[in-house]
Amino acid sequence: MARIFQVDAFTEEPFAGNPAGVCLLDDTKPDDWMLHVAREMNLSETAFVLRADGGYGLRWFTPTTEVSLCGHATLASAHILWEEKLALGSETITFRTKSGDLLATKSGGTIELAFPSRRVEATKNYSELNVALGAAPVFTGKYPDSKGDIYLLEFETETIIRTIVPDFKRLLATTARAVIVTSKSSSAKYDFISRFFAPAVGIDEDPVTGSAHCYLTPYWGTNLRKKELVAYQASKRSGIIMCKWMEDRVRLGGKAVTIFKADLLV
Repeated sequence: MARIFQVDAFTEEPFAGNPAGVCLLDDTKPDDWMLHVAREMNLSETAFVLRADGGYGLRWFTPTTEVSLCGHATLASAHILWEEKLALGSETITFRTKSGDLLATKSGGTIELAFPSRRVEATKNYSELNVALGAAPVFTGKYPDSKGDIYLLEFETETIIRTIVPDFKRLLATTARAVIVTSKSSSAKYDFISRFFAPAVGIDEDPVTGSAHCYLTPYWGTNLRKKELVAYQASKRSGIIMCKWMEDRVRLGGKAVTIFKADLLV
């Protein structure tokens, strides 16, 4: 029988951070079954975990599609494996994913994930995006993806980031699979802030997005000439991500809280 959990990731307080579903499988399941479970959970992502090859197979589904990388649901999955004592606290967990092997380690109450570093390339201003967001960036970057491009837009001030109200229908009509908006932080506590919009995969705004920091960490690491950065995602729920830039990898740190656990009866 599969077990399912809801975990708030990138927070140490319940009802904050980014909620993720984590489903611990005892055998392989069809893709359509996993998609139905993700729809039932109705969260931005639900992770499906199955022991395999000296580690754990890991896949992520939104309520509408499978995605190739998800940070907060990976952190939630590692949290559950340690909390349920399926992994030792001193053990490095290896997740086998469509984005390669992802590693999770634990130090105290903080979980650290090793993810691929992804650099956006400067590109021309995308006017349709600007209209959908109601603001013009000072930088437009793009990361090509076979399922749709990822855009990173830097804006002049933190106030712009916090007050953007996207037109999601217009955003959905663009070629963007996801849009990251960001600025330097006005607070000494953080290096940069961001928000993340992805209506193309069924997520209008994601509360705290680990995978977005695969792009944000090298971008701000280069601009600020820093290897270690503190990031703040300015959604309604909000979250804090500790980022380390290691050239071809980024390490993302955060905490997590289990909200509920249950047996999946179907």
